[in-house]
Amino acid sequence: MARAQFPEQPSSADLSNPLYYLENMETVVRWVLSHHRDLLDKVETRRLEAFMDLAIPERALLTRLIMRTGELFRADKLAYPELGAPVPDALARLNADDWLDPAPELDLDDLFRLFTLAELRPVFAPTLERLGVPRTLSKAAMRLALADVHDEPRPVSDWLPDTSAGVVRLRYMALFDRVRLMFFGNLRQTWSDFVLVELGYQQYEQVPFSAESRAFSRRDQVDCYLLMQACRDALEEGWPAAEVWPRVPGPVDNPWLASRRDRLLLELGRQADRQGDRELALAVWAQSGHREARLKQLRLLERMKRFREAWEIARRWQETDLGDAEQQGLERILKRLAPKVGEPRPTPIPAPQIAERSVLLPRPLSGSVEGAAAAYLDRSDAPAIYVENTLINGLFGLLCWPVIFKPVPGAFFHPFHVGPADLTREDFTERRRSDFEACFASLDNGSYRARILDTWQAKQGLANPFVIWPALSVELIELALDCIPARHLKSLFRRLLHNIREHRSGFPDLIRFFPGEADEARRYEMVEVKGPGDRLQDHQRRWLAFFASEGIPASVLYVRWQDESGQEEVP
Repeated sequence: MARAQFPEQPSSADLSNPLYYLENMETVVRWVLSHHRDLLDKVETRRLEAFMDLAIPERALLTRLIMRTGELFRADKLAYPELGAPVPDALARLNADDWLDPAPELDLDDLFRLFTLAELRPVFAPTLERLGVPRTLSKAAMRLALADVHDEPRPVSDWLPDTSAGVVRLRYMALFDRVRLMFFGNLRQTWSDFVLVELGYQQYEQVPFSAESRAFSRRDQVDCYLLMQACRDALEEGWPAAEVWPRVPGPVDNPWLASRRDRLLLELGRQADRQGDRELALAVWAQSGHREARLKQLRLLERMKRFREAWEIARRWQETDLGDAEQQGLERILKRLAPKVGEPRPTPIPAPQIAERSVLLPRPLSGSVEGAAAAYLDRSDAPAIYVENTLINGLFGLLCWPVIFKPVPGAFFHPFHVGPADLTREDFTERRRSDFEACFASLDNGSYRARILDTWQAKQGLANPFVIWPALSVELIELALDCIPARHLKSLFRRLLHNIREHRSGFPDLIRFFPGEADEARRYEMVEVKGPGDRLQDHQRRWLAFFASEGIPASVLYVRWQDESGQEEVP
């Protein structure tokens, strides 16, 4: 059979096609063969090419099996009418081509997972009678009773000699896991995340993909990831942390893999701590570069009453560049440790004053408290608009679009990314520092306005992790650019980049514009709305404190409802 030609730009399948899942699987295999062939060995390459050469019914059935959980399947339970051929015929051809093992050995767990209690009870009745246990046991109880009697795997024909149900085992699942990793960049996403979705519901930025932009440049890096995933799986299965620790790969020179290793060590330390192995937890967290690991290390030292050691580590850490949550956690630890080591408590930095006001409003028949507040504040010469996290994030996304979609290693794995895979990783900004600075230079020279509006026009509708298109009309963007000074945008964008995971949220609900105001610093105000019983969250407080320190106009509006008599409602 002639080998399929690989299109340069893959497209998503149409859900109206009953074999759309096969189209999407073919997209994955073509992409990996096209862009990662050098990371596959000869056997793997031949197998994937053989997959593409299968007839459609066999290729579709194999895809269905790959997508399912596990590697063992009852042949009599497979029903896929869209194949266009009988399932037994397709199975026979897959067996002949070595894709399936037609007579796998099953252990007792496999057998009980694949067959029903009604099918198993007659077979094991004599054994149960010999053991002196009732034949009416539940399936779980029967499995437990047979555990010490039947401990050797065997083919289904030996377990159930009278059954006509065959069992097959899918071969090469490890290969398809490797393919899934190279395509997605992780093993968290399942085949169903891609194969069973309509990818065409949104449009994606087309990022140039080259050998230099790949996360994996060598096969051993793929192996390293798979080994780390095996360690993570072992932790989830409850293995002792001390048994997993020797299996963890050592430090790696690939920044993308290094961040994965840091997260693995964070979880390993948690497991060790839960299992009472505190020294191992400390050792593991000390090797992890993950921000949470550092706080956990200090808190554990504190629980172990190793106050001086914790104090010295905390003081050294205080001199580094910290995120808001880290800074807050560290300050609390230092405050607790100081009297225990005979040191003066660190002088807290005074919190900036946050502007607050209250208003009594009639309770609306429908809608939110934010909508009621916006209606109250809105005037023809001072419009109040509900934007929450969409406006500042959106302006940033439009200004820095080329940097966000720059093909740096480990950022993009396939053509269907909403944004870079390393977006919330700690080194996201540092790896693109000079590019972001070039974007911010446009805020200094005044070219940012045209740049943002041109991007809004050129990229309309394309997915971007910072841009929510329905919330960003050109009229809103122009009004924002008229009223928000460039220096304020620069401060906001820098803080956003300092910790994207934390700072993409927490912006005030409303923005109010005053386009006729002569003082450019007073042409807008951001307003956080709080209804009865609602309180500011920590990340909102941090944003408001930042606004106050930077001279960015912002306030909190506390809304109270009035009853029919005009008095405040009693809760």
